[in-house]
Amino acid sequence: MTDTPPQSPSGPDNQGTSTRPYLVRALHDWCTDNGFTPYLAVFVDSSVQVPTEYVKNSEIVLNVGFEATSGLKLGNDFIEFKARFGGVAREIIVPVDHVVAIYARENGQGMAFPMPAGAADGAAAAPPSAGSDHQPAGADRSGRGLRLARSEPGTPPAAATPAPSADATDGDDPPPPPRPALKRVK
Repeated sequence: MTDTPPQSPSGPDNQGTSTRPYLVRALHDWCTDNGFTPYLAVFVDSSVQVPTEYVKNSEIVLNVGFEATSGLKLGNDFIEFKARFGGVAREIIVPVDHVVAIYARENGQGMAFPMPAGAADGAAAAPPSAGSDHQPAGADRSGRGLRLARSEPGTPPAAATPAPSADATDGDDPPPPPRPALKRVK
């Protein structure tokens, strides 16, 4: 009989489950508690269910505030909700590991995450972008960690790229403010 140490439920490496869903929920709560609008930046490939006409460079930015969504579920594996795009209600399903950032629209404060595993390879399998060939400023497809760039209060984030978002209204609302630039953390 051999003595092998018992393995934890999280696996032999004792890393536990991903912290990403917990951090996404915490920052969503922080945004909501402070009256900010939480935005999610999502890497889009075939496993993500979003309106492809709003995808640019394999990325979409979604307004996940309670006013813009219906039935929002921030689960450990998926983020699910319904939102209106151009007046049409759509069901959105995002694997949590495809969330590359969550931040407050009003001030850009939030957190960025590494790209999902295989994102550099999966970019070719992503739905086609709507006529855009530029890479978002500071985007890192290598899978290394990312963080939000800091800017001085009252000044727009440096090299920000505007992106569409889900919105609960049907009117001709102005586009959302630009997303903060992302920088590599080594």
